[in-house]
Amino acid sequence: MTALDTSAPGRTAVVTGAGSGIGLSVAHRLAEEGVTVYGFDLQEGGLADVGTFIYCDVSQEDSVSTAVAELLGHTSSIDVLVNNAGVGAVGSVLESTPEEWDKVFGVNVFGTARVTRHLHPLLAKGKSPVVVNTCSVASTTGIPKRAVYAASKGALESLTRACAADFLEDGIRVNGVNPGTADTPWVQRLLDQTADPQGERSRLEARQPIGRLVSADEVAHAIAYLADPRSGSTTGTILAVDGGMASLRIPR
Repeated sequence: MTALDTSAPGRTAVVTGAGSGIGLSVAHRLAEEGVTVYGFDLQEGGLADVGTFIYCDVSQEDSVSTAVAELLGHTSSIDVLVNNAGVGAVGSVLESTPEEWDKVFGVNVFGTARVTRHLHPLLAKGKSPVVVNTCSVASTTGIPKRAVYAASKGALESLTRACAADFLEDGIRVNGVNPGTADTPWVQRLLDQTADPQGERSRLEARQPIGRLVSADEVAHAIAYLADPRSGSTTGTILAVDGGMASLRIPR
């Protein structure tokens, strides 16, 4: 077990899915705290003024290897890994295709494991190193028409705790966040595919006890807390940022 270092300056982070949504909010939040941010994503998106973009398809072994090789041209260690890259699917288990199962698990579960495996040596050299995975309230709450996505996020939550146990001797903390439905470009794209985008948005807002979607900045705040060196005793924890969806039952 490495000694606890609670000094914040000079930290370095890798954020996957950093080009937009929650990942971009995380990149902004960490950069505001003086963290040097490297963003792994398929597109640079809004990352240009926040951190260094490195192309990476987390579902492909060769792409991750190439991205890590490029990262090594900038740094030999990292302190924070935020596994945020994710994809979704709509439908029950009866409607979901084999291709959807392969794609969603390939990014959400296998991609997270792949990036973590490749970056573990750099984390082991970091100061108070930590991994934070973006899971989902769908892993703890049955949501209609989200079979594939929910299954992948349930697997990711279990993987988070398994890695937390496995990495204790390396001094690497591993935690996760369970966001509710967040107000992100990805969610908006899903809404735009429905027959009634505004009506569907209203239904999504109503099913969360706080009566609105979770903001990307709220999720980023939770991730930053878990990644902070001052949270050194927090590992194997899944922090809900779901507007009370998993724990509250409010009559309406």
